Amino acid sequence: MKKHIFILTFLLFSLNCFASNSALGEPVKNTTRASTAVKQNKKAARWWLRRHQEKLTQKEQLGDVQVVFLGDSITHAWDKYQEPWNQYFAKYNALNIGFSGDRTENVLWRLENGAVDGIKPKVLVMMIGTNNAGKYKEASAETAIGVKAILQDLRQRLPKTKILMLAIFPRGKDDSSPMRQLTMGTDEIIKTYADDKNIFFMNINKIFLDDKRIVHRSVMRDFLHPSKDMYPKWAEAISPKITELMNQ
Repeated sequence: MKKHIFILTFLLFSLNCFASNSALGEPVKNTTRASTAVKQNKKAARWWLRRHQEKLTQKEQLGDVQVVFLGDSITHAWDKYQEPWNQYFAKYNALNIGFSGDRTENVLWRLENGAVDGIKPKVLVMMIGTNNAGKYKEASAETAIGVKAILQDLRQRLPKTKILMLAIFPRGKDDSSPMRQLTMGTDEIIKTYADDKNIFFMNINKIFLDDKRIVHRSVMRDFLHPSKDMYPKWAEAISPKITELMNQ
């Protein structure tokens, strides 16, 4: 009898795992740079590892983390802009695990080394991939494989968490920018990973663009990082969706 119960439990667990990843297709293999977990390079390793340890400690101190932000320097900067963070997200015991310079492969390493272990957030907001384009001029399809690997990892570690995947913010002055073309290409692929049940895709890039799809320096000083004034607008743009997902 116990043997039959064990077998049934195992089958149900296996079916649940399959269902949680079916929208993402077959598991991604570590055959590309973007999908192979690695630390940041030696130049950045010291501060990067220190921040990783600090965030592991902060995660425990926050207690019941309900919302997580996962990404690169654009997300990292929420640590500086505390006024909109406190207004919109602090009520959720939100954890910011954005790391400057991170590419998809670095996020995978952090996930494998405890970044979200021990918490059960209701919502995780992620945006990653611009540094894959910027560092290696990586093909959109390869960056998208890295994003898929992250999503599959998160679905295993946080099976009850709703993932809000943001389109990569505009990079470059206009649509003719090679970096913009790479990131837009990635967005076109990763939006197909959303199943609107567990993974949701949201493109808020219009808040950074004028009517000719140009980014001005007052919006992004380097055509990459949003200015301080854009963070409240970012928060305002996604807050209704976060609230919706929190209530599901």
